[in-house]
Amino acid sequence: MMNKIYPRKGDTQTVYLNAVVKDPSIEVGDYTIYNDFISDPRQFEQNNVLYHYPINHERLIIGKFCSIACGVKFLFNCANHTLKSLSTYTFPLFYEDWELEKSNVASAWDNKGDIVIGNDVWIGLEAVILAGVKIGDGAIIGTRAVVTKDVPPYSIVCGIPAKVIRKRYSPDIIEQLLSLRWWDWTKDRIKRNLPFIMAGNIENMTE
Repeated sequence: MMNKIYPRKGDTQTVYLNAVVKDPSIEVGDYTIYNDFISDPRQFEQNNVLYHYPINHERLIIGKFCSIACGVKFLFNCANHTLKSLSTYTFPLFYEDWELEKSNVASAWDNKGDIVIGNDVWIGLEAVILAGVKIGDGAIIGTRAVVTKDVPPYSIVCGIPAKVIRKRYSPDIIEQLLSLRWWDWTKDRIKRNLPFIMAGNIENMTE
């Protein structure tokens, strides 16, 4: 858990996300940042994690060193009106009016599971991530993309619905990066290797 909210002195638009998130069903790794130049970024839970109600016991899991741009939305299962019904109207949600069992309220929507974001993921401006999606380490989500399916590690996706446009690196380098898991290193080790990380020089990364 980060000990401070703002990574940069005098910048209140960017926060270390796990310093401001209080909901135990939202897990955020160290150094992950959220930037918001429209609303208070400390209100991430209220403004960006939508249709996330306790009845589903669903989780939002975000890894370390992720960069989340302004207006990104995580859209959870209660937004998914069930397709099993002949009607898209959420009758079970209004059980009192329709004399239905309160215990069946969750049948009003389709439950697709948790949203899981890997490490070192960059999510662009106003992108939308739907329930049940898993995004691999090192992926990039383009501006205003709507992510409806899983995203492989180190892939760049754009569009509505989001599709892979290319991989960031060759399969060999992706395999090396997934094996190295530099985001799990100590801060001192990351500091020693920053020149190589920032230069894209995987060959010279050291213990």
